[in-house]
Amino acid sequence: MEARKDHKKYPLLRNLQFSPIKEEDEQYVVLWDASKISPEKLILPLNYFFIIQHFDGEHSLEDVASLYLKRFGEFLHPGKLERLVEDLDAKVFLEGRECEAAKETARVAYRALPVRKAAFSGKSYAEKKQELLDQIESFFVSKEGPEIKASTNKGKKIRGMVAPHYDMQQAGPIYAWAYKELKEALPPSLFVILGTCHTGLQNAYALTDKDFDTPLGTVRADRDLLDRFRRNGRGVFFDEEMSHEHEHSIEFQLPFLQHAMGPEHPFTILPVLCAFSPSALIDPEQRETRERIESFLQGLQEVLASANRDACIVASAELAHIGMRYGDSGPPTDFSFHRCMQSDLEMLKHAENVEPDAFAQFIAKEQDQRRIWGFAPIYTLLRLIGGGAGQVLRYDRGITDQYNSTVTYASMAFF
Repeated sequence: MEARKDHKKYPLLRNLQFSPIKEEDEQYVVLWDASKISPEKLILPLNYFFIIQHFDGEHSLEDVASLYLKRFGEFLHPGKLERLVEDLDAKVFLEGRECEAAKETARVAYRALPVRKAAFSGKSYAEKKQELLDQIESFFVSKEGPEIKASTNKGKKIRGMVAPHYDMQQAGPIYAWAYKELKEALPPSLFVILGTCHTGLQNAYALTDKDFDTPLGTVRADRDLLDRFRRNGRGVFFDEEMSHEHEHSIEFQLPFLQHAMGPEHPFTILPVLCAFSPSALIDPEQRETRERIESFLQGLQEVLASANRDACIVASAELAHIGMRYGDSGPPTDFSFHRCMQSDLEMLKHAENVEPDAFAQFIAKEQDQRRIWGFAPIYTLLRLIGGGAGQVLRYDRGITDQYNSTVTYASMAFF
């Protein structure tokens, strides 16, 4: 047991992002840390990628060498493995003391920031105010954008929305379908923005009380409501707030919100990152996660009821992730994509009907083979609005790499 505590003998890889790349006839995998706790990137040949897939805290270096021998028929010298572990540790790609120290440094630095800065302006969307306004307007009038005619829900109270968090330059017109509904609805004064946390969370949810900067100005976090939530014994949900610093899923919604509401309709936000799977709702071994989810939902419902304000719940979510970048053995085919699309739309019927349990069960029954990364925010939205009905407004997909790895997404509105 003591040996298992030594992360250099039983290495545990952090929750990193990876993508296959090809150079001429050679294939590699690039690894990086979406949380930016480590600024490094690492390019690995496929045989080394096989090795690190077994860095799960359970396999010793001897176990990994044995698996490598079975897979490749080649003896792996212990020195090579040890050097790989040292390199990963130096890059803060492994859990352990170095990683904990880096996380604490990042946490302190985030708390010192006066605001949560725009991390993706000039990269995923325009950096200057007028250019960004023009860019957003172009999404509404593009051929993939929403219809010009008025919404059938014009003038009604909007209860919730689902919008993509895919790169705005590609998916902007799909965002516009949801935000057109918001522009024509009765304007809420409070938005609960449920973002997908791609780096994972210990506590299922992470709140921050930071204001968010965008090229269109500062979006204010509702500190009064956030303080009420914290005082109700739920301070644990602020423990991982540094996850907000480099996560794009909330940031991408804010310029659309600012554009839709305009200066004449001031609003505040409750920024929430979410990360849990459907299995957390049914697996007996994940009882603690289930309790955290229920505690969070109860606390947030109490705070929203006490606010006595019109609130809109926004789920920033993608749907399926298929292809080699996401762990499939080969690229998607036209047939596999169309089958995926049919499953997505069947799954979203449960969202339209505001059936959170059926929504979760649909994905669990598939064993989440299509990797619905937006499950947690959509499920949370369905629990919070608790009734009414939704509508899928638009559905589309994006291609993420040279192997046609595919992400699907949709816009929805709930009234």
